Amino acid sequence: MSRPVRAIFFDAGNTLIRMDYTVILAELARLGVPVTLAALERAEWRARVRLDASFAPGASTEHPDTGERYLRFILDELGVRDATIQAALSAWRRNYDAPMGLWTALEPEADAGLRLARERGLRTAVISNSNGTVADILAHLGLAQHLDFIIDSSKVGVEKPDPRIFRLALERTGLAPEEAVYVGDLYSIDVVGARAAGLRAILMDPGACWGDRDCPLARTALEAVKHVLSELYR
Repeated sequence: MSRPVRAIFFDAGNTLIRMDYTVILAELARLGVPVTLAALERAEWRARVRLDASFAPGASTEHPDTGERYLRFILDELGVRDATIQAALSAWRRNYDAPMGLWTALEPEADAGLRLARERGLRTAVISNSNGTVADILAHLGLAQHLDFIIDSSKVGVEKPDPRIFRLALERTGLAPEEAVYVGDLYSIDVVGARAAGLRAILMDPGACWGDRDCPLARTALEAVKHVLSELYR
């Protein structure tokens, strides 16, 4: 890295927080589709890659159709292709715990990753495409206390991959782009967007599903932080 990194910015969904797999498993079981946690987790990891490839240039990740596609990809990866079951689970998802929805579980090692970054003197923040609820979710899960600030796309009027949302974070920290790294789970949204603003990026890949990419990969937020620190102290 050409200049020392002084901040790590994180995505929220699939980076620090994740869908509550347990409630999805319970609903699938109620619909007569028994699925193991390991199978659902693996299907969701693969669905991320398919979702990423499905975005048209300039498309919003917060459009209602995004969640519908994502769910279809997950079910398809599970081999659940019955239209009636797909429609039932889709209707359930749309009405589940609004407005928070399903994104209320901690990603493994998210807390540890943020704690390590802070202990080593790095600024930490979240830049998320969200519907206005991400700050409340992060606070509820105890992660907000480890963050300098949270940028929610619905509140600032611009979303990733637009480089302007990353520049808002740089302005708040007073840092140059090369002094910050962004960690996120979608290549075309997070990696491409961060690079357009001059930041370096790390792609979350907990299941080794992304294949060869032109950026570092990390299984967890803690692994991403350790990667940045290893570059700092070479």
